[in-house]
Amino acid sequence: MLTSTKNPLVKQLRSLGESAKDRKEQGLFLVEGTHALIESIATAYPLSIVCCTEKWIAVNPDLYEQIAAIDEIERLEIVSEEVLQAIATTKNPDGAIAAALMPSREIAKIKSLGLALETIQDPGNIGAIVRSAVAVGIDGMLVSSDSVDLTNPKIIRATAGQWFRCAMQTSTDIAADIRKLQTQGVKIIATLANAPKTYWDYDFTQPTLILLGNEGNGLSQELIELADESVSIPQSDRVESLNVAICAALLLYEAKRQRS
Repeated sequence: MLTSTKNPLVKQLRSLGESAKDRKEQGLFLVEGTHALIESIATAYPLSIVCCTEKWIAVNPDLYEQIAAIDEIERLEIVSEEVLQAIATTKNPDGAIAAALMPSREIAKIKSLGLALETIQDPGNIGAIVRSAVAVGIDGMLVSSDSVDLTNPKIIRATAGQWFRCAMQTSTDIAADIRKLQTQGVKIIATLANAPKTYWDYDFTQPTLILLGNEGNGLSQELIELADESVSIPQSDRVESLNVAICAALLLYEAKRQRS
């Protein structure tokens, strides 16, 4: 059992939770908690390191045996409660933490319905958007490189394990990627507060990419001008704006309603 919080593995894994730079350099990111671990295994997502406590193994013997049987896992460590706490980014870890390989850099293949997020800074918002996206069943999601890092532990926790079921990639040139989808017949719609057309009136049965912008400033002018159409979400004059994750859910579920 690993009991020293000064062990090099502890420092390595802790850095994954603290720094996007370290995650990029190591090619790994943290997966915290039993539920996220179960989802990563269910989707055959590649894990590199798994750490768990004896207490966790006693509660989850079958899951531990399943993990131990995965040949691709390079290191499986039983650790003390103190070591797990030293690695975790949460105050009360539930007994298991893993390091997974960084996701593919390939752009998601969006043919029917997708999202493009520009400069989204709140990990909780992206996490909530991912949950809605998976629930609706979109093809994929593009996220601009100036948004919060997709492997941020707060995002993965906020998705309630659905991170592993959403095809999403960081785009270094989101405008160029959107143009490419346009050439493939995907309609691009921007969400604007002052658009005369509401999202209820848009035909979501056609291949569509929904653009959502920064929490405070909305979409950039460049992406607005790229859009084939713009839609608004009706709201009271007393409300300045809706949360971006709520906007995403409304549009995605309208698309699902129309398509069903």
